[in-house]
Amino acid sequence: MLEVRGLTKSFGGLRAVSSVGFDVAAGSITALIGPNGAGKTTVFAMIAGFIPPDAGSVCFAGTDITGWRPDRIAAAGMVRTFQVMQPFAGLSVMENIRVGAFLRTGNARAAEAVARALGTRMGLGPFLDRPAGALTVAGRKRLEVTRALATGPSLLLLDEVMAGLNPAEINEIVALIRTVRDGGVTILLIEHIMQAVAALAEQVHVLAEGTLIVSGTPREIAADARVIEAYLGRGAAERMTRHA
Repeated sequence: MLEVRGLTKSFGGLRAVSSVGFDVAAGSITALIGPNGAGKTTVFAMIAGFIPPDAGSVCFAGTDITGWRPDRIAAAGMVRTFQVMQPFAGLSVMENIRVGAFLRTGNARAAEAVARALGTRMGLGPFLDRPAGALTVAGRKRLEVTRALATGPSLLLLDEVMAGLNPAEINEIVALIRTVRDGGVTILLIEHIMQAVAALAEQVHVLAEGTLIVSGTPREIAADARVIEAYLGRGAAERMTRHA
């Protein structure tokens, strides 16, 4: 579904991403991991059209979308969430979700119907008519995913949706992501919580210093000496292996 080839990006004299390439199969959950500053979010931003690559290409569903604007990419069926959640705090939860639904319809009543049905399915039913600003961190994470889903994507890019959550909340989001994938949406995620990556991802790509150093299954990644040295460390690698 997604083919990334040779993505490269520099900011001034700093090479943030260097010739990164990987595939995301339709119907899969794929993870992009690595230490802070490895270039993961920059790769996401290039894929989703928020910053142009200096070199390389992005092919989505058989079409070269390199250089497309984010709104055009979203209309084609690829959307992303953001690490820093920014709901419209003065609007209700339902109205926030409805913003996403307006991508597919200009009818307010139809958009609200989509928002209420999707919000209920995603566990936000009791909060739909409450202000989005009153949600907990976990609720805002759930809203961020739901608002993106309201655009009707076939590929969803999730940027650290489990950051800042407690173990019980992480388990809930893991189950939510599985539900989204089982509903027909392919997922590419950035995540630092390795137990969640091991529980969700079929394929993992590891970035370090802007370069893709290895790809494989969670179990293969956890056993790779390069990944252990660059990112995981022994303890995290052992925990990841147990959850894979």
